[in-house]
Amino acid sequence: MATNVNPTRMELTRLKKRLTTAVRGHKLLKDKRDEMVRQFMLHIRRNYDLRLEVEKALQDVARRFGLAKAQMGALRVSEALLYPARAAVFEVGIHNVMSVDVPTVKYTGGDGEADIPYAFTFTSSSLDNAVMELSEYLPKLLELAEVEKTCNLLAIEIEKTRRRVNALEYVMIPEMQESIKFITMKLEENDRASTVRLMKAKEMMAQAEVKAKARVVKKAI
Repeated sequence: MATNVNPTRMELTRLKKRLTTAVRGHKLLKDKRDEMVRQFMLHIRRNYDLRLEVEKALQDVARRFGLAKAQMGALRVSEALLYPARAAVFEVGIHNVMSVDVPTVKYTGGDGEADIPYAFTFTSSSLDNAVMELSEYLPKLLELAEVEKTCNLLAIEIEKTRRRVNALEYVMIPEMQESIKFITMKLEENDRASTVRLMKAKEMMAQAEVKAKARVVKKAI
């Protein structure tokens, strides 16, 4: 890149301004990347804890559903759960984390209807307990989905920021520094050439003046 730039003082000034901006932007991006990594680690830990809790709860619920199917039969369990217990109501929003818009999901409850969509007459207690436990863990499931999506978005943004930081640190800033060095050396070389020409011109003028004085003296003699 250095050999393709125009070696002028105007270009040198422009490149120095760009270099200053690039160095400042590089520092800001590194700080942003480090803070996003810190936020990412916090969400990863929260995601790990939530996933362990939810998976354990879902294993218990699955075991209860298995007992219910063994006691009632798969067809009767499906018929009992055919009608939904209640409508789940939750609020969806957007939260900003280090310039990254991440979703927020907040469970606000149901519409006031009963949690069990069927009569207790022909169902087993295992099915009742499974449905109740699954209903209780719905907020945790929504929170887990929110945290996992936040982790995914932060990971994508961290990777983008890392590429920008590397591009500035290993490509753009070194190229601008090389161009500035090339222009500076070229201008210094031009200044030295101009100085040599001036000194040569002065020397030639001095020699011409000496010769002129010699001719005058010779004519006077």
